[in-house]
Amino acid sequence: MKKLRKKEALFEIKKFFSDIKNKKPKEIKKIKRLAMHHNIKLGSLRKKFCKKCFSVFPQNAKIRIKNGKKTVKCKICGSIFRWKLK
Repeated sequence: MKKLRKKEALFEIKKFFSDIKNKKPKEIKKIKRLAMHHNIKLGSLRKKFCKKCFSVFPQNAKIRIKNGKKTVKCKICGSIFRWKLK
């Protein structure tokens, strides 16, 4: 992979997440590493994939909302993630 400047890396990340449904876990891992290398925060984008197995969430997840918290369980690895709802 060629070296990118921070603005180019940010553009690549935004382009990648605009069409995340067709991506493989290996590609998601590469983009996350690119963001970490350039110190770019993913923010709400990090909620679109599993932290453990890097699978895409809406397709491979069980989602519950209870007591002001969103609970997402990955169907592939079984990891549970909880986020406060605003």
